[in-house]
Amino acid sequence: MTQPFNLAKYGLQVSNVSRNTAPARLYEDSVLSDSGMIVSTGALATNSGEKKGRSPKDKRIVQEPSSQDDVWWGSVNIPLSEDAFAQNRKLAIDHLNGCKRLYVIDGFAGWDPSSQIKVRIICSRPYHALFMHNMLIRPTADQLAAFGEPDYVVFNAGLAEADTSVEGVETTTCVSLNLASDELVVLGTQYAGEMKKGIFTVMNYLMPKQDVLSMHCSAN
Repeated sequence: MTQPFNLAKYGLQVSNVSRNTAPARLYEDSVLSDSGMIVSTGALATNSGEKKGRSPKDKRIVQEPSSQDDVWWGSVNIPLSEDAFAQNRKLAIDHLNGCKRLYVIDGFAGWDPSSQIKVRIICSRPYHALFMHNMLIRPTADQLAAFGEPDYVVFNAGLAEADTSVEGVETTTCVSLNLASDELVVLGTQYAGEMKKGIFTVMNYLMPKQDVLSMHCSAN
């Protein structure tokens, strides 16, 4: 069931916000306003723009005191300053504030309730919301009502290009993760897998600290 939702705590002033929208409505919104098409199997087909896959060389992790000694820095985990992340986040918020409608998906990552985390996705494309509706463990109505504050928030502003004048941002695509503020910012790519991979990265960071083996697998 679609529920109006207030995002002012994130600096977002958009009034048309729907939370955990039903797939049928996301299909409808995609077809009517986001160039989506329904193929012969009933699946929704969309266009992710220039990026048809992940952009691993444009992934950044904020280098900050609470996590810097636990990250394997190098060509995969490329550091980004806290100030640069703040600039990326502002760019994402500014873009999302210019959207007519936003979607929120609240769900869980991790199958075991004792170690799963609460994740909030904030995006403007219905196909992104539908993708994460499929990727995350969906809360029951009671769980959604009592969801409270998420452990991690994803700001997907993939329609907005990253600013290459920001230190550490080398292209117009930047996917940046801040393990201190518990936020992921997506800029310059509409490929939905960046959200899933970002949360998988979070789990790969958190689970070993709890003596839990993180595995890249799922069942549906």
